[in-house]
Amino acid sequence: MAGLVQRTASSIDSLSRSVWDDSSGTAKLIIAVALLVTGLAIPVVPIVLIARYIAD
Repeated sequence: MAGLVQRTASSIDSLSRSVWDDSSGTAKLIIAVALLVTGLAIPVVPIVLIARYIAD
């Protein structure tokens, strides 16, 4: 079970890094605004932060 959690966290971490860290400033702004407008920032941001913590 711990392996599954670690692999899932690693996958989320990899996805967030490819979407967020490798993006330009303009793309980051568009992503941030889209998340805030749709209300997805509330559940997505904590999940990504927790996944990054577990993946490391």
